[in-house]
Amino acid sequence: MKIVMKIIAYLHLIIIKLFRRVRMFLHFPLFKKCGENVKFGHSCEFSYERIEIGNDVFIGPGANFMSAMSTIKVGNKVMFGPGVTILGGDHRTNVVGTYMFDVHEKLPENDLDVVIEDDVWVGANALILKGVKIGRGCIIGAGSIVVKSIPAYTIYVGSPGLKAWSRWDAKTIEAHEHLLEE
Repeated sequence: MKIVMKIIAYLHLIIIKLFRRVRMFLHFPLFKKCGENVKFGHSCEFSYERIEIGNDVFIGPGANFMSAMSTIKVGNKVMFGPGVTILGGDHRTNVVGTYMFDVHEKLPENDLDVVIEDDVWVGANALILKGVKIGRGCIIGAGSIVVKSIPAYTIYVGSPGLKAWSRWDAKTIEAHEHLLEE
């Protein structure tokens, strides 16, 4: 009986994995742009028509990339841990005499593009908000909240401004860039 249950459990896992791969494949055309070798985990939520994804991108399970009007642009060779959230917009909060829930108009500054350049690693449960540009080669620590743009090759950890430092010195960055071009 134990062997039969084990076989049934393995078959169940195989069916779930197959279903997830088929679902992922069927969702690629929904994105504004989707490169090659893009993979995303289960339970992800996307505003597909607002998202551009480059090549060789992995998005961990439980990701939530949402934008009503702005674009979320993801470069090449980018990795997202599980539970990463990207929000490309806000609600309008300056209308007097109306509940925020009932305000449907947006101002241009309510929705701003989010740009994540090539070779970026975003750790689990990070939150990236509207108008942010994450430069090439950055590492965003797990659980970090990113509200301002991060320069290339920076390691950013924590809530806004907690810790940020250069990944390498200028000479090492230059050597790295040169080797990538070869």
